[in-house]
Amino acid sequence: MGQVGDGTADAQDVVNPDLHRAKRKGVPEVILAEGKTVEHALTVTRVFLQRNGRAIISRVSPELEARLREEFDDGVRFEWYAASRAAVLSRPGTESPCTGGIVGILTAGTSDVPAAEEAALLCREMGCEVYTTFDVGVAGLHRLFGPLRQMLDEHRVDVLIVAAGMDGALPSVVSGLADVPVIGLPTAVGYGLGGQGIAALYSMLQTCAPGMAVVNIGNGIGAGAMAGLIANRVAAARKGTT
Repeated sequence: MGQVGDGTADAQDVVNPDLHRAKRKGVPEVILAEGKTVEHALTVTRVFLQRNGRAIISRVSPELEARLREEFDDGVRFEWYAASRAAVLSRPGTESPCTGGIVGILTAGTSDVPAAEEAALLCREMGCEVYTTFDVGVAGLHRLFGPLRQMLDEHRVDVLIVAAGMDGALPSVVSGLADVPVIGLPTAVGYGLGGQGIAALYSMLQTCAPGMAVVNIGNGIGAGAMAGLIANRVAAARKGTT
């Protein structure tokens, strides 16, 4: 591995992006900027834009955001998702496909929106149509029923993602009512013992409502990938192309 004068690894020598993941897996690679230097993240972004025409970056620091806006300001579309601090950069003619998959996303509270936004972003990049409703948690459960009924009966979603922190109860409630798969997305929202998503994760893992899967705390990308794969397979079956 190459080294530069200050003892840090050269950006070109430490990146090996999976450029064919979308074709192989059906889920595009997401550049996790958290833990990377700004230069490493920029290098991976350049490679994806050059080879695939699109780059998805999550957990973007303010410094990296500024560099992305500065460097890719000519001929590159910059989509910014403020709540999750994520970005999608794309060149003309590289729009996401429309698969026909339909995903619904619910959050218990407004504090759960960043993780939910990550999930929605990836589902859209996978070609799915996404419907969202936020702040319908169990503290005011009456808020849930109208949006859930609309997602199931009107939008006919193929799968639901439900993000919740605190006691993490909402996904189990939804899974007990919905006739589609539910993905529980615990978030690091809570107080004291069991806070930072631990209680929410345990609650979701201990659900007695059938048809629910659970991803790790704050893993919006993982929830989006799972939901997108389910929705796209259902969409292909509707079209008779499986």
